[in-house]
Amino acid sequence: MHSTKSTSEAWRTQRWSTLILGDPLVLRPRRLTDRVLAHVFGASLDRQLAAGHAPEAALLLAARAQHIVSPASRMAVAGNWNHLLKVTRSGQLSRSPAISVRADRIAAAEPAIRELVRRLTTPLPVKAQGVAMASVLLTDATGPVYSRNSDVTLAAALEAAITQLDPALPLMQAA
Repeated sequence: MHSTKSTSEAWRTQRWSTLILGDPLVLRPRRLTDRVLAHVFGASLDRQLAAGHAPEAALLLAARAQHIVSPASRMAVAGNWNHLLKVTRSGQLSRSPAISVRADRIAAAEPAIRELVRRLTTPLPVKAQGVAMASVLLTDATGPVYSRNSDVTLAAALEAAITQLDPALPLMQAA
């Protein structure tokens, strides 16, 4: 079938409404609005990505995924994990129950945390799901870093994130 629209006219109408699946390393144009909304709803989008929602399923998920897999974002998450280890080792943890961490679990998981940091800082591309999992672990007050009553152990959560950060994994889900 032939379209009545010219190629450039069709491109203009689809430019912002179509997520092109292909080489994930190729940057696609995004609107400023999408980037701002992805930042504002970052915690919620990170939880969705960590849970395994495909970044290509929604525009904001794609924008958030593109942001969190950037080298700067990955370095920031790795830096937060390193800081948590440093504070845990130094004993300078806050005594406030609102923000206390499970220092015993963190100390016991140090080798896994070091591996997580190594995977976050690799120069190779990694899945957004793994970066989101590492980030959510740091921010989820009901998770194993903070809560005694977490449904998952810190070791299991770290192992799952490390697995998703394997650069050998495909970056996008198969269709």
